Order: sequence, then C-alpha cells, then structure tokens
Amino acid sequence: MNVLEHLFEAQLTIGEQHILWREIIGNAFGFASAVGGLRRRVWAWPVGIVGNALLFTVFFGVAFSNPQGETLFGQAARQIFFIVTSVYGWWRWNQSRRLRGKDAPAITPRWATAGERAAYLAVWVAGVLVSQWIFASIGAGWPAPRWYYWADAWIFVGSMVATYAMARGWNDFWLAWIGVDLVGIPLLIHSKFYPSAVLYAVYSALVIYGFVVWLRVSRSAERADSAEPVGAPS
Repeated sequence: MNVLEHLFEAQLTIGEQHILWREIIGNAFGFASAVGGLRRRVWAWPVGIVGNALLFTVFFGVAFSNPQGETLFGQAARQIFFIVTSVYGWWRWNQSRRLRGKDAPAITPRWATAGERAAYLAVWVAGVLVSQWIFASIGAGWPAPRWYYWADAWIFVGSMVATYAMARGWNDFWLAWIGVDLVGIPLLIHSKFYPSAVLYAVYSALVIYGFVVWLRVSRSAERADSAEPVGAPS
C-alpha cells in the first residue's frame, strides 16, 4: 500500500515547481489518444480513458492532493464525461470498423448537418450558462473571480461537445477543440497546471493538422460518392 501511495503522490520538481507524475502521464495518454483519433483508430478511446482517470485525480484537488492546492471543477468533471463518451465512441467506432477491412480506419469523417450543428451549438451555449452558475454556487475552494467559472464552464461544455462530435465522426469536433484550447491554455497557466498547458499548446497544433487530414478524407469520400453511377450498389 505504501508503494502505491508513493507512486500516486510522486512528483517531478523543476526549480520551484512541483508537478505530479499523474498529470504528466495522464496527459501523455491523452496525446496518444488524440493521435489515434486523428488516424481514426478504435484504440484511441480506451487509451484516452486511462488518461482521463489519471487527470481526474489531478484536477479534483479537493479530494486528491495536488501541488497547486486548487480544484478545477470543470476540468475534473469533464474527465468523467470523457470516460462516459469514450465508452460510447469506443462502441460506435468498433461497430463501424467491423464493416470495414481489418486495417481500415474505423470511420469516414463528414461535416455535421445544419440541424446537427444547430443542436450542438445550442447545447454548448445553454450548457455554459447553466454550468457556470452551478460551478459558482459550489465554489472553487479558493476566492476565484467570476470569470474563472465562465472559463471553466466553457471548457467543460465545449469538451463534451467536441468528444461527442468525434464519436459521431464529424469534422466539426476539431473546430470545437480549437475553441476549447483558446480558453483552456490561459486558464491552465493561470492555475499552474503547466504540463497540461504545454500539452494543450502541442495539442492545438495537432488539432489543426488533424482538421486538415479529416477534411481531405471527407472531401475525397464526397467526390467518390458523387462519381458513383446512379443505381450502383452501395
């Protein structure tokens, strides 16, 4: 038990900064999951779940000690949602992959329809309004300014939207992640979660690249569909 506790509390010290290895390893799993998502591989989901579980213990500082002495409720809560959505995405991509070749990507990306886009944007806006009020009512365990709750709510709901859109195979999920990162990186730096902030910065570059890759694949699929003769078997 002492060995497990030691591993759980292990930290990397750089100058005066103390960083939990849980945060570093959890983010490494998150980055690997992002690469798997870019390549449209089913293994991206279970790998991401491991990272989410580790990062939950980092951000939920009220129950698990962290060097920052702060709790990011939005960041912690979204790890739970990530796990739930990842189970759905894992199932959905695995079902899709069974209809394809063994080494083929799990899904063919596409843009969300106008109706689907209107729905997730409405959920995003409504979710931020409700979440920031809930987070502010709970409190952060420290004298957090009001903007903190809005930022945490934006990240929380935006992450839910992005993960669901990824499970559905929509190109939109990359754009949703860019919106999340634009708020997430400054908030993580402000809260001294530096490994996560660095990962978000690197991840932002990966997101832009992933968006380009998925966009090319979806355009190729559209051209193939339009070139298919009328009446040809699908």
